[in-house]
Amino acid sequence: MGVRRIWVVGVVGGVVLGLGGCGGAGVEGAPVERKAFAFRGETLVVDSDDSELVLVPADVKDVEVTRQVDGWAVLGDGPAPVWKLEGGRLTLRVECDAVVSDCEARHEVRVPRGVAVTVEGDNGDVTAEGFDTALKVTSDNGTVTVRDAGGPLELRSDNGDVRVEGATSKSVVARAGNGEIRLALGAVPDRVEAVNDNGDIAVELPGGDTRYAVEAGSANGEVEVGVPADDRSGHVVEARSDNGQVTVRSAN
Repeated sequence: MGVRRIWVVGVVGGVVLGLGGCGGAGVEGAPVERKAFAFRGETLVVDSDDSELVLVPADVKDVEVTRQVDGWAVLGDGPAPVWKLEGGRLTLRVECDAVVSDCEARHEVRVPRGVAVTVEGDNGDVTAEGFDTALKVTSDNGTVTVRDAGGPLELRSDNGDVRVEGATSKSVVARAGNGEIRLALGAVPDRVEAVNDNGDIAVELPGGDTRYAVEAGSANGEVEVGVPADDRSGHVVEARSDNGQVTVRSAN
C-alpha cells in the first residue's frame, strides 16, 4: 500500500501546525488477535461498527472472534478497538476520534452451530456463510452477502448490495435502499420477498416442473419473468423496485 500524505494547516492556541507523512491503514497485513467469549444462549446479536464482518458456524462451544485493526489518527485518538460479549450481545468496534484519521478493522466470528444470529451493522460489509439457523442481517452502509444458508433469511442494506448465493432457505426476505439485490437460490423456496428503493433486482430460482406465484413490478424499469407461473402455487415470489430493473428467472 502506498504512503498517504495529508497536510493539515491551522491555528491551535496561536500555534500554526503542519502535519505530514502519515501512512494509510492496511488491515490485511495487521496483527491477528483472537479471543473466545463464553456463550450458552440460542440467539447471538452481533453489533458491529466501522469493520468488515465475516460470520461462520463452527464446532465450538464459545463464540470465537479473530480481529485485525490498523490505522492512524492526528490530533486525536485511535484506532481504539473494542470487543465484548454481554447478555448475548457481541459488540465489535474500532473507534477513531481525531481531526484527521484513517482506521479500519476486520472481524471474523465463529458461532456455535445451532445458534440463530442477528447482525446490526453500522458501517462495513457483512458476509455470512453456511448457517442452517435463522439469520437476520442489517447494514446501514455496506454490502450484505449470504452463502449456502439453510435457515430463514431476513436481510437489509440501506446503502449497499444484498446478495444471496446457493441458499436452500424456505423463506428469503431482502430489502435495499440504494444498491442491487441478487438472489440465487439452490432449492425451491416457499416465500421470496425482494424490495428495492433504488436498484435492480435479480431472483434466480430452481427450474424444472416447479411453478411459482410471481408478483413482479418496477415503477421505473423493465420487468422480466422467466419462470413457470401459477397464481395458485404455494411458492410465492414478490419482487418490487421503485427505480430499477426486475428479473425473475430460472436457474436451468
